[in-house]
Amino acid sequence: MTHKHKAMSMKSLMTFTIGGVHPEENKFSEHAPIVTLPLPKQAIIPLGQNLGAPPKPIVKKGDEVKVGQLIAQGEAFISANLHSPVSGKIAKIDDAVDSSGYRRMAIHIDVTDDVWDESIDTSPQIIREISLSKQEIIQRIKECGIVGLGGATFPTHVKLMIPDGKKAEYLIINGVECEPYLTSDHRLMLEKGEEMLIGIKILMKALEVEKAIIGIENNKPDAIGHLAELSNSYQGIRVQPLKVKYPQGGEKQLIKATVNREVPSGKLPIEVGCVVTNVGTAFAVYEAVQKNKPLIERVVTVTGKSVRKPSNFLVRIGTPVTELIHASDGLPEDTGKVINGGPMMGKALTTIDVPVTKGSSGILIMNKEESLRHSPKPCIRCSKCTEVCPMGLEPYLLAKMARLAMYEKAEKEMVMDCIECGSCQFTCPSQLPLLDYLRLGKQRVGHLIRTRK
Repeated sequence: MTHKHKAMSMKSLMTFTIGGVHPEENKFSEHAPIVTLPLPKQAIIPLGQNLGAPPKPIVKKGDEVKVGQLIAQGEAFISANLHSPVSGKIAKIDDAVDSSGYRRMAIHIDVTDDVWDESIDTSPQIIREISLSKQEIIQRIKECGIVGLGGATFPTHVKLMIPDGKKAEYLIINGVECEPYLTSDHRLMLEKGEEMLIGIKILMKALEVEKAIIGIENNKPDAIGHLAELSNSYQGIRVQPLKVKYPQGGEKQLIKATVNREVPSGKLPIEVGCVVTNVGTAFAVYEAVQKNKPLIERVVTVTGKSVRKPSNFLVRIGTPVTELIHASDGLPEDTGKVINGGPMMGKALTTIDVPVTKGSSGILIMNKEESLRHSPKPCIRCSKCTEVCPMGLEPYLLAKMARLAMYEKAEKEMVMDCIECGSCQFTCPSQLPLLDYLRLGKQRVGHLIRTRK
C-alpha cells in the first residue's frame, strides 16, 4: 500500500476538540493555476512587514537597485530584512497608506526593468541536496528576510532558534488553509510540492528533528494525494488528512489535531516539543537556502462571489492591490467591501491603492449584501459564542469587559489567549461585534502588560 493510499484510508479524520465552526467554504479559485502578474510601474514597500521591529532603510532617494538587493536591515532581535522586489530607482522614502489604513514609512521604487542580483539562482532546476549546516541555514533564512506566510509574519529565523532547555520533536506544517475563499496555499501545494518538501527537510535539519507532519484538511484531496505520493521520497515527512473545521490553521488547534498535545495558556508550541510553520514559508525557505532568493514575491488569491475571474497570482511585494483586481477582470459593480485576507480574520481596506506585503495571502471582494453589518441586538445569553470558541474562553464576557474598559479583569479572564479567529462573531445570533471588542481588549491589556515590564 502506497503512502497515498495509507493516508486516504484512515478510519477517522483527526481534528481539534474544543469549539470550532464550519463557514461556507467558497473556494472559487481552487482550480485557478498560479499566474505571474506583470511588474508594476512603481513598487511601494512598507517597512513594517514583519511581527516585531521594522527594519531600517539602507538606501536613499536616487539609488539604483536590483531585484533581491537588500534595502532595509532588520537590526532588532525580532525583525526581518527587506529586499527590493523590482529593479529601478528609489523615488523616495516616505509614508504611504498600508492595509491597516494608516500612513506608515515605505520605500517607493520606480520600476525601470527586471535585473536580478547576480547572487540569486533564477534557473528552474530543482536542487535537492542540502549542503548548508544548521547554523548556515538559519543565517541564510535571516539574510533573506523570510517570515511566516500564514498571516502572523513572525521572522522564521527566530522561530528556529530553540531556547536553552527546550527541544523540538515535531515540525508541523500548516497546509490547512481553513479561512474561507482563500486558495493560495492549496495551489502552492499542487504546483510547488517538491520544492516545498525540500524546504521542509531544510527546516527539519535546522531544528534537528526527525519527524514532520503536513496537516491538510480533507477538502483538498488532490493536495493530500499529491504530497503523500511525493513524500515517499522524503524520509520523516508524512501527510495527515484532517477533518474540515475552522480555525484548524491556528497553531494550538493544529498541534492538537496532529499530535494530540495541548499548548498551555501563554506558552509557545515549543513548550510541547512542536514548531509550526506554513506551507508557503516552507517554499520560501527552499528558495532562500537552495537558490539564495530573498522573500520578494508571494502567491495571493483574488476572489469573491461576484468576481468574474477568481485567480491565484504570483505577485512581487509592493504591487498595488488595484493591479491584482484589474487582472481579475476588475471591481464588480456590487462591491461592498474589499478585504485584506479572508472573511473570518481579514480586515477591510480603506483604499485599494495599498501594496501587497509579505503577509498578503488574499484579496476578498465582498458584495454589498454579504458585507452588510446588521445592527447589534441585546445579548440573549445563548452561550453559542462560548461553545464555538476554540480556546475555551467566554467571548461575550470578554467583549463586555473591553467595552467597559475593565482591562485588568479581562486579563484575568485570559483575553490574551484569544486567537482572533472570529468564530464567536460568526455564530452570534444577536450580531454583536464580539471580535472587534476582543481585539480592542487584547490591544489594551497588551499595553498594560508591557507597561508593567
